[in-house]
Amino acid sequence: MLKSHTKKIVLTAMLIALEIVLTRFLSVQLPAVRISFGFIPIVMVAIMYGPVFAGLAAALADIIGVSLFSPFPPFPGFVATAFAAGIVYGLLLRKNPKSLPRIIIAAGIVTVIIQLGMDTLWLQMIMGEAYIALLPPRIIRTLIMFPLQVVCIRFVVQERFLRYMRQRF
Repeated sequence: MLKSHTKKIVLTAMLIALEIVLTRFLSVQLPAVRISFGFIPIVMVAIMYGPVFAGLAAALADIIGVSLFSPFPPFPGFVATAFAAGIVYGLLLRKNPKSLPRIIIAAGIVTVIIQLGMDTLWLQMIMGEAYIALLPPRIIRTLIMFPLQVVCIRFVVQERFLRYMRQRF
């Protein structure tokens, strides 16, 4: 039991570190818009360990990433957004990760409702700009990220990949 729990914590910590690298260093950053593959490690945590672990991993990754690599302190709204995304991935992908409709719904909820809706609200609060003024570049980001997430998640949930991850970890 202890060994299994330790493995879970170590793998989650490695995936949090990978999320930070993918989000902070290997992403396209524009004003008010970031395009990255940082969602992939969180999806992996969600599939392997469920919604609570994925939500906590996403929130921790956001807090650690901002604390280490941003001149600003973590903003509670963005931490809540990260947590919510992990929860959604876990709820929809944990039981049946290979279901294309579930992948589409999860990516849709995360990109449209959570990232476009909530993140734009947080940016509006921080930047003081009108919500509607922030929407055009964020809509373009959503149009890019939604299909990108569906394709990437579909790759991550392939049987061969999942079997490899479960055998190794």
